[in-house]
Amino acid sequence: MSDVDVRELVVVHAGFGEAAVPYEDGWELQKRTHALRADDAIPDTVLLLEHRPVYTAGKRTEALDRPFGDPGAPVVDVDRGGKITWHGPGQLTGYPIVRLPDPPDVVGYVRLLERMMMDVCAELGLETATVEGRSGLWVRGTPDRKIGSIGIRVARGVAMHGFMLNCDNDMGWFDKIVACGIRDVGSTNLSRELGREVTVAEIVPLVERRLAAALGAAETFHRTTAQLGIVGQAITL
Repeated sequence: MSDVDVRELVVVHAGFGEAAVPYEDGWELQKRTHALRADDAIPDTVLLLEHRPVYTAGKRTEALDRPFGDPGAPVVDVDRGGKITWHGPGQLTGYPIVRLPDPPDVVGYVRLLERMMMDVCAELGLETATVEGRSGLWVRGTPDRKIGSIGIRVARGVAMHGFMLNCDNDMGWFDKIVACGIRDVGSTNLSRELGREVTVAEIVPLVERRLAAALGAAETFHRTTAQLGIVGQAITL
């Protein structure tokens, strides 16, 4: 049985490659999508995209986790859970804007996203694991290496923010921060672990299929932001 009762899922490809999305634009897109979903004006919707290089600092980020000096990308404080991480080219970012059961089981939803990413990696032949007390997806070793991250917020019963999965991104960006506030681990990506190039384009259809199955979606539809009516002025949650 699904952890989330979803009958259909809309997938929006918000921007990849040269059309990678600046974080502020992606944040406004999330907020508009969330407002429509909270009003039941649209079905559950996942925004899939690549961001332009950016560091996002969640509510639990500590000063020592942040980059020193100029890291070469903006640092944006955000209202999701978790600590600091990086988004950028070569990394698939997904923002499922989905209604959770009442009362929301936030931990259960995080575990659902972890299992979804684990299934994607397994389909590629990579064994991953979860680590007790640490959210996200890991490749076990010495040290453990984080390959996928999760940070969410729930408002009006609807989840936002979401997950990221490292595909063929430049791992040097993570050297400038204490990723997710964890000091005794490393970061990795699919290409490094599998010994071949694994692009975001290769991963997108796998994530779409696995996420729809995890959410219990009976049907999946692809739409543009214009088709969903996700346009207008900036809003505040």
